[in-house]
Amino acid sequence: MRARKDKEKEMIQDLAWFRYNLRRFLRFSEKAARACGVTPQQHQLMLGIAGFTENGRATVSDLAEFLQERNNSVVGLVERAAESGLVRRQAGKTDRRQVVVSVTAKGEEILSTLTQLHHDELRRIQAGFLTGTKLQRKPVADRAKARRGRGEELRDG
Repeated sequence: MRARKDKEKEMIQDLAWFRYNLRRFLRFSEKAARACGVTPQQHQLMLGIAGFTENGRATVSDLAEFLQERNNSVVGLVERAAESGLVRRQAGKTDRRQVVVSVTAKGEEILSTLTQLHHDELRRIQAGFLTGTKLQRKPVADRAKARRGRGEELRDG
């Protein structure tokens, strides 16, 4: 019985550390997107268009699946991103009712920058992402001072 409780506690700790590291990465991602002049949702939209399908184009349905959102929410996001010059909409070739979305040159430039930032961050945290390296808890002011000294303005921790 004790071994089972110990295993369960270990599983709970693994899940807690996974969620913690996942949230830290998502927070980093949100800050990086804003620093590049787009919303986190616009970044995810462009990522879905460029990377979720094989041809660099996506339908609203593809994007709804990628973003795990409803089609009508994605339509609004696509409209706002198009108004910002990040994506373009075109009617489908076989079904004119279908909307096909692609990333513009402006969007590609921003996405490229964000991709490099995210890739670097993933490499930085990869070793400890699935397992918890217990953090040394320092006062928040000390952590902020240390980050500024290392030039880590986008990282949260």
